[in-house]
Formats: sequence, structure tokens, C-alpha cells
Amino acid sequence: MSGFATRSWEGLTIPAPGTYQLDPAHKRIGFLARHMMVSPVRGEFAGATARIQVAEDPLASTVTATIDAASITTGNPERDAHLSSPDFLDVERYPTLEYRSTGIGRHETEDPIFFWARLKGYRQGLREGGGPAPQRTAGRFVLAGELTVKDVTRPVDLQVEFGGARRDPYGKEIFGFSATAEINREEYGLLWNVALETGGVLVGRTVQIEIAGEAIRQP
Repeated sequence: MSGFATRSWEGLTIPAPGTYQLDPAHKRIGFLARHMMVSPVRGEFAGATARIQVAEDPLASTVTATIDAASITTGNPERDAHLSSPDFLDVERYPTLEYRSTGIGRHETEDPIFFWARLKGYRQGLREGGGPAPQRTAGRFVLAGELTVKDVTRPVDLQVEFGGARRDPYGKEIFGFSATAEINREEYGLLWNVALETGGVLVGRTVQIEIAGEAIRQP
């Protein structure tokens, strides 16, 4: 494969421009919801694809993703069947969930631990007569986009942690990432619930999205 696997941009080592696809072997499209108002229940969608177009200007990059609704799994077949039913995702009528980005920006704040780590490395370089501080491999971004569930589309901003870019031992150009967000499931028509005698509801309305993966550059 021609071209460079990485490039430098604003102190980060980022992937070269091109089309990247989500690696099926290195991905997790997960979620977390509250049961009985007290305990977290995690699940994921085993089937998902994503296309990432990395632009010359990284902030002009775009993402589209399709999730197989019927691939939902929480480790409990009875619960999975209920989540797939018309009470929730209604996978027979709505076989996919869709996401498309509408913009991307740098995170306004940075975790202080990363700042001090870079500063320490820079000072160490000065003491040893070295040059400028090394390139960072990680960075934080906000990916604005729209999530469609059961034909309802709502804006969802993903808090993205860019994990770094490199060429793997098989010669593939890859980069890693993770992302989180919160949505209100009722905004997508997922209204089923049971009121508890002691107050509250059986299934929490807020769902946390948890994504992690690697993307591979396409020829």
C-alpha cells in the first residue's frame, strides 16, 4: 500500500486521508441502562458496519454507521427477545439503527494528566539536549451527528477519544478510538416501562452509549 500510514496535525499523530472501514474483529457497539433504578445492565450490538472518510482537513472528516438491530445481546435470551420486540426496537419493522456525522471539533478541555505528561516529556527532552516534545498519539474530539432509531432521528454528540494511528504487523493502516454519549430512549419511541411500587420505573430512560473499535484503511 502506497502513502504514509500517519501524519502530524496540531501535535497529534493522525491517520492519512482516505476511506476507513470498521474492523469487525476489533469493535464494540455497546450500551448501558439502569434496571430497577439501581443496577446497570450492559449490552451490545454484535452486527455493525461503519465507514469513516478521513479528510485532508481532519475536522472535515465524516462517519456513517449501520447497526443490525436484531444482533442485540445482553447475555440473557429472554431479555434480548423483549428488547427486539415491538415494546422496544421492533426489529422486524426496523431492522437497522443508523448514524451519520454532521460535524467534528476538538474537545474544549483536556484532561490535566495528559497536559502534565507532555510537559514532563518536554522538560526531560530539554535536560537531555533533545528537540521538541514527542507527538501525542491520543486526543479528544466531539463528533456531532444524527442517530436514527425506529425512523426517529435525533441529534447525538459523541465524546470521542482518538487512540492513535499506525501500520499493523500485516501492513494495514489502522487507527483506534472510543466514544460515549447519552440518549433518552423515550425520544425514539422506546416507551415501554413498569412503575415500581416503591417509586421509579423498571427500566431507566437514559441509555449510555459505549463504543470502541479500530478502523482499517481501504485500498
